[in-house]
Amino acid sequence: MVLSVTLAGLAAVHAVYVGKEERRVARTPVVQQHAGGQGSTMWLVASDSLVNERRFSVVFLAPHEGDAPLPPGVEQWPAPGQAVLSPALRKAGAAEGIDHRYGQLAGTIAMSGLDEPTEWLAYVRPRDGLSDKGLSAVIAGFGPAADGLFAPGLEPGSGRVDDKSEWMFLSAVAGMLGLPGLALLLIAVRTGAHARDRRTALVAALGGRRADRALVAVGEAGYPVLLGALLGGAAVAWAMLDDLRIPFTGYVLSSGYLRQYGWWVGFVPVVVLVAVLAAVVVAELAPRRGPMGTRPYSQVASAWLPRLAALFPVMFLVAVRGPDFVGSDSGPRALVSWAGIAGTVLTLPAAMAVATAAVGRVIARWGQSHGLAGTLVAGRRANTYPGSTARLITGITVALIVLLQAVAWQGLFGSQSTDAQQTLDRIGRSALSVGVRGKVSDLAMTTFLNRLPDNTEALLLAGSGGGSGTGPMRLYGDCPALAALHLRCPARTARINGAPQDPRLRELIRWTPHDALVTEVHRTDLRAFAHRAAESAENSSLVLVRRDGGDVPVAAVKQLAHEVLPRGARAGAPGEGELTAGIPNRDQGRWSTLLGLIGVAVLTVTAGLSAMAEFLRHGRALAPLSVLTGGLRVFRTSAGWSVFMPLVLAALAGNAVAAGLADPVSTSDDAFLTHELTMSAASTVLAVGALMWLWASTVAVRQARHWRPRGD
Repeated sequence: MVLSVTLAGLAAVHAVYVGKEERRVARTPVVQQHAGGQGSTMWLVASDSLVNERRFSVVFLAPHEGDAPLPPGVEQWPAPGQAVLSPALRKAGAAEGIDHRYGQLAGTIAMSGLDEPTEWLAYVRPRDGLSDKGLSAVIAGFGPAADGLFAPGLEPGSGRVDDKSEWMFLSAVAGMLGLPGLALLLIAVRTGAHARDRRTALVAALGGRRADRALVAVGEAGYPVLLGALLGGAAVAWAMLDDLRIPFTGYVLSSGYLRQYGWWVGFVPVVVLVAVLAAVVVAELAPRRGPMGTRPYSQVASAWLPRLAALFPVMFLVAVRGPDFVGSDSGPRALVSWAGIAGTVLTLPAAMAVATAAVGRVIARWGQSHGLAGTLVAGRRANTYPGSTARLITGITVALIVLLQAVAWQGLFGSQSTDAQQTLDRIGRSALSVGVRGKVSDLAMTTFLNRLPDNTEALLLAGSGGGSGTGPMRLYGDCPALAALHLRCPARTARINGAPQDPRLRELIRWTPHDALVTEVHRTDLRAFAHRAAESAENSSLVLVRRDGGDVPVAAVKQLAHEVLPRGARAGAPGEGELTAGIPNRDQGRWSTLLGLIGVAVLTVTAGLSAMAEFLRHGRALAPLSVLTGGLRVFRTSAGWSVFMPLVLAALAGNAVAAGLADPVSTSDDAFLTHELTMSAASTVLAVGALMWLWASTVAVRQARHWRPRGD
């Protein structure tokens, strides 16, 4: 089933990327090359965002001449002052009143006009139309079939910018799901190999051919393999029949895209069924080597293990502290970090083997001193065969390292938003920077200022020299507005040297380009303020603050801006645009977390199966202990130490090592690498380990009950 889901996932990723690209091409505008065509549309692409969410496209459009074309997914022209929104945007923005932000709702965008079901997109027809002398373009149609100049730069949506490349997603699925699935297959085909080897020898002794042995192997594995293929087929069929919401990520997988590749996706369970049965046959017919248990313990390996184990803390320190000694250049720092991580992974098995042997000796002494037969047996086995236990632990630990590294680096790619998040943590949205779109009349600006939410004041902040880069910053406002920022109201002009007292103003200045930290405070009345704000909207920042220091309602300000200003306005906390730009990395980081946790779970099952098989292989040898100890508790105890405790050690040591290696990559304000993630990874390993312990102890007890001493 794991391989079915992996291969179906790879096919689904390709189908989604191809389908999204086809939809994007179909709605890409074609610019009119000459006047007098059959029809044209005025087109202008802007953006907006919801609070703490990613940005999305807001397209302003208006008929220009003739039979004005509409973008795909919009069936009829909205009236002036109306908007058409995507269903996902309506649902996500319901709490912010998104249905009325851009005007009256005229309908929703059909799925044919969206690149995926979860896309946020808005088409808005301004009340006063669009001017062909501004930044807007004249569109003759959409897609390759339209007559004109293809203009990818005018397409709606930000998917091409925000989405990672297809090969990166395919690599994540193949690495985090495919490799653990192959490891599980290799362990599964050899689990219980001791009994199958005896059966194979018997079939060969009775004259059975290779084909006979292959048929016996297929018959033995057929039922579980067929069951796994059916479960995988059910999952694939579900995804092809209906849109599927992926847990934790919130992403909706479009069934329409999968149906376009129905043959490829539908045959995945069949391909996996054949491949797994082929692996079973190959494992059955492969030449057998001599029993490994009779080989003497290698003295060379015994001598090298402590030496490699001694290098583990050195490599770990290189990975964690090494980048601090190579300066601030990102290239050498990354090189030293990766070298330390690689050295840690290479020396980790030896360290685990030495630690396991030492722990085994302690467990054996404790079991002997307390008369615990199961503990004594498990401890001596761990001390005698430390490599077996170490291999189980190492596989899971490496998986945890890969998971936390992937999430940490995903967070590092979004580090440009760290400063903005710090600003938001300090002042929240108690100060908003409002960016007016396009030219605004004095009357419209006055109306906007008069209709601001209660207890809200407006100021105008211009950088040094009004954008020239020299001179002091300039702050304009009336006395109530200046008092809201704890500033003295001057007769005309006052000067502030250094950082101001109010934290909101400090953050606003921090995000405004300036030269010397000097601010000129200008007192002005409403009429003069509205005129200056309308004239200098492009090189000044309109600032809104509340007199009580509370948060300014962002949604209400945006809706008001679209009601009274020609094309509305952007509004957010200082620097929030940088924070919004980093949100796609956060959303994509959820994929790394989901795929990584599933991969860790699969590897834990793999390790548990291997440990259980090793434990049960010696189970009959332990059967006489049920007579000597007077019960079957010895098997449950021994299974706990042999199967569950290695996985517990993997969860604890793996999380510690993985978190330590990821710490230099992450930042103190990194929202990607969290305690919840490490706890989830550890809990996954422990939960699977507990189930494997229960399974192993149940089977061992059943074996012991069937054992009878000779002479009975």
